[in-house]
Amino acid sequence: MADTKKKNVKELSYAELVAERDELKKKYMDLRFQMVIGHVDSPIQKRAMRRQIARINTFIRQKEIAESSK
Repeated sequence: MADTKKKNVKELSYAELVAERDELKKKYMDLRFQMVIGHVDSPIQKRAMRRQIARINTFIRQKEIAESSK
């Protein structure tokens, strides 16, 4: 599920978004540890993953706001 596109992320439910974010955070931590050890092919992966987590956080917040306004 971590390879979902922007289009698909918009269609996920709140629980799915939270699960996706948790999974990405775990992968991000693993990537950080690999960078310290020096086993990362592309350091740009770290930035891309951070941005993907931020994008999912934005959708989570939008859903929270939509639910509270109802």
